[in-house]
Amino acid sequence: MGKSLYQKVWESHAVRTLPNGQTQLFIDTHLIHEVTSPQAFGMLRDLGLKVRFPERTFATVDHIVPTHSLLEPFEDPQADEMIRQLRKNVRDFGITFFDVTSGLQGIVHIIGPENGITQPGMTIACGDSHTATHGAFGAIAFGVGTTQVRDVLATQTLAMAKQKVRRINVDGSLQPGVYAKDVILHIIKVLGVNGGIGYAYEYGGSVFDNFSMEERMTVCNMSIEGGARCGYVNPDQTTFEYLQGRAYAPKGAAWEQSVQRWQALASDPDAHYDDMVEIRAEEIAPTVTWGINPGQGCAITDRVPNPADYPQAERAGLEEALKHMNLQPGQAIKGVRVNVAFLGSCTNGRLSDFREAAKYLKGHRVAPGVRAIAVPGSQQVARACEEEGIDKIFTEAGFEWRSAGCSMCLAMNPDKLIGDELCASSSNRNFKGRQGSATGRTVLMSPLMVVAAAVTGRVSDAREVFGVGELVDA
Repeated sequence: MGKSLYQKVWESHAVRTLPNGQTQLFIDTHLIHEVTSPQAFGMLRDLGLKVRFPERTFATVDHIVPTHSLLEPFEDPQADEMIRQLRKNVRDFGITFFDVTSGLQGIVHIIGPENGITQPGMTIACGDSHTATHGAFGAIAFGVGTTQVRDVLATQTLAMAKQKVRRINVDGSLQPGVYAKDVILHIIKVLGVNGGIGYAYEYGGSVFDNFSMEERMTVCNMSIEGGARCGYVNPDQTTFEYLQGRAYAPKGAAWEQSVQRWQALASDPDAHYDDMVEIRAEEIAPTVTWGINPGQGCAITDRVPNPADYPQAERAGLEEALKHMNLQPGQAIKGVRVNVAFLGSCTNGRLSDFREAAKYLKGHRVAPGVRAIAVPGSQQVARACEEEGIDKIFTEAGFEWRSAGCSMCLAMNPDKLIGDELCASSSNRNFKGRQGSATGRTVLMSPLMVVAAAVTGRVSDAREVFGVGELVDA
């Protein structure tokens, strides 16, 4: 019987089996940022330890960096202290750092791929739950806690339990106006936010075969929202073409050798999977969340649930979500008023996201009373957008064009909701308080749906607002 990519990568990185049954796993690449690393470095100093392989660790600043102004010192004293501590730590321990003055700074899960640091067959760890993003390249990538950040810094290994593997096939053709974000929201809706616990998700089928790398990254990014520790796509020609020529990608003869090795990593045709899920692409509609976790979603044409229609054990959670979101049972999600529109994050802050949104936004205006911000995921994305005039399309429409950072995805910076404002967001989490206000409300959606909400002032069907099918057919 053949092996899955997950099994191949796991076995090639296993140092030994520990007495408790876990595997001591070698970590190829460690990504760090300013929030979860200071305590880890403090523990190293307390123990008198060095970073074992500093050349395998890469640092950026993203969560706390202001997107409206990079003038230092930062207005928030805690944020200013965090970036100062990160600078000291990378200097003291000899770690590569993409600082705000480097021209390469950005969200950790965007700068890794765009610089070619993320490569097939790697094990990648980061003190951030959305590290699964890097699995789009055929890597086994996962988030870790601060103590584990310390462990990787000190030993370049982690103690981990091997996951089961679920293969998720999405076959067929997506409808116009349906994007990668809709695919992952649909998958989470079908399998649930806890459905992936104990699993790694392998995404495949014709839809993923045809997806760009940035679309694959969007899906893998939200694997954790479905409970999976990691999610990945087998590497193929699309992967190799994306990586070739990037700063940290292999060069010359090493490139050809790497491609041969990467091709062999793909799951074998007769690989064993612990579970298989089949989804038809035609069944996926533009999808939005209505509740307080990413699994509480529905097609834009649907109505929110009525708790009375569900088993007694499920009603309390549904009622809590409806109450927080100020929605009535059975209410249509389309038409709900929007106060804020946010386009950005490690889920949808890439060049292709802004290109697609700008294509439809051009000539439209943000609705009165809506605060709209566009935040590139990295300085490289920002430059590319500005070279193509995409930033002008957004600003002329009434969006604020910001500097690179996590911004309103989690609001560990000045970009926050106020009171019970409702945000149409291209980010990955809609938990209570996630965007900076305990009573703030978040509706997750694709970038195109975000700009549709921005120009109408309501949760809207982008296909109707922009005539998406007509433009695609033109």
